[in-house]
Amino acid sequence: MKNNIHNLTRSSNDVVIVGGGLAGLFCSLKLAPRPVTLISAAPLGQGASSAWAQGGIAAAMAEGDTPEAHAADTIAVGGGIVDEAVALGIAREAAARIHDLLAYGVPFDRDLEGRLAVGREAAHSARRIVHVRGDGAGAAIIAALSEAVRRTPSIRLIEGLVAEALLTEDGAVAGLQLRETGNFSARPTLIASRAVVLATGGIGHLYAVTTNPDEASGSGFAIAARAGAVIADPEFVQFHPTAIMAGRDPAPLATEALRGEGATLVNSHGERFMPALHPLAELAPRDIVARGVFAEIAAGRGAFLDAREALGRRFADRFPTVHASCIAAGIDPATQAIPIAPAAHYHMGGIAVDAHGRSSIDGLWAGGEVSSTGAHGANRLASNSLLEAVVYAARIADDIAGRAIPSPARLPDALMTPRGGAPDAAAVKRLRAMMSARVGVIRDDEGLAEAVRSFAALEHEGTSIAVRNMATSALLVAASAWSRRESRGAHFRIDHPADDPALAQRTRTRLAEARAVAESLSEHLQPRTAQPMIA
Repeated sequence: MKNNIHNLTRSSNDVVIVGGGLAGLFCSLKLAPRPVTLISAAPLGQGASSAWAQGGIAAAMAEGDTPEAHAADTIAVGGGIVDEAVALGIAREAAARIHDLLAYGVPFDRDLEGRLAVGREAAHSARRIVHVRGDGAGAAIIAALSEAVRRTPSIRLIEGLVAEALLTEDGAVAGLQLRETGNFSARPTLIASRAVVLATGGIGHLYAVTTNPDEASGSGFAIAARAGAVIADPEFVQFHPTAIMAGRDPAPLATEALRGEGATLVNSHGERFMPALHPLAELAPRDIVARGVFAEIAAGRGAFLDAREALGRRFADRFPTVHASCIAAGIDPATQAIPIAPAAHYHMGGIAVDAHGRSSIDGLWAGGEVSSTGAHGANRLASNSLLEAVVYAARIADDIAGRAIPSPARLPDALMTPRGGAPDAAAVKRLRAMMSARVGVIRDDEGLAEAVRSFAALEHEGTSIAVRNMATSALLVAASAWSRRESRGAHFRIDHPADDPALAQRTRTRLAEARAVAESLSEHLQPRTAQPMIA
């Protein structure tokens, strides 16, 4: 059931889910026939990072593979801070969620005998990635689930609204403040609900070079933090090593599956550089590959993905999405190496949630990239993100299904964030450039301190709620990165290049602590402890 914005009532007994990506769609379907209001900033099927996912979903379904082996691979690449129980639980639920997706009409690739075809990606010890036509899993999954949502009468779909504030009362969720997407002069809409699920995606668009859509600007992350939610691991941002440098924003992605099929990474001299950096070479964990690519570019040698020998003329048929992106950029990947660079791709941090997807705020659940479950630690294993999204979406639905949701609260008379106005394009550009330059693949004390001060000022002085929410998210990432004085997983400090065993634990923080770091740095003082937010 679809409603336009003007039919959205101020009060709802529905479960309100914010986000039209994989976690939001799957959760709304799993809650049926319970009434759900699903709010999507973009038209359904658009604006979600999961729709762009090329790799697929990791699931130990092939003969000889096991969930225990899958969990072990997840733990091995996570920088020593993966929650092992969470990783094993997700791996054990993978097969059931794949069968759910098949039931919703997702056309996963099959072999000649009709079994699910599985591929291998970086740091996996077995072939366990299920795909759709090579590199089209995300788009196919979102298309199938979007159609299922539109057919489900218990789901009220509202497109074209973005959540800009979370309303709370006595430490519990009371509702949301929403605004029409792109219409910054419109008066916000308030909706009351005691059960809100945030599935708003990641923070990639806070960076100047990213594979994520515009909508991945950390809005859900920010509004939860502003409402007082505990945040976990915000410093850990994964950079995909092989974004195609074609002058586009966002940058098109060259899936990791290409390297799984034998494509190599070379510099402008045609030299492979990954074998000298890791025994798995091109199939090393993403953080190591990203730093290898970054180093070649920084040294002036450039970096390229070379699939000419491994795929050649088969490229277009095996990886049509990547092929189309290359051709649009004037590159024929069958005969030319593809210019690449690392790009912000996935946020391991987010709203801290428990095994049921519950946040620290009563009545608020979070699923997908906006959440932090502990499954990824400091570095996500390839193709675990879509799996985590469906597993936790199902868990959230189960948790809500067993609860009696209180009646909606009385909405406040005054808006929580009355300031509207269009985002300052120059401020957004500066923020994104600062994130890439100072909070990117390689970090150091001075650069991070500069970023923290800049984002804190913008969060305080920004003239639009959209920009202030971006600054809030950026501040959380930068402050935690400054505080973690070591290198671990995707977080690499050139001034602290080794890991510190004393810091082999996840970060737990709140926005107030990030602001305190900013204040201390603005006063040119050091906080009392070097790691105030690592618990």
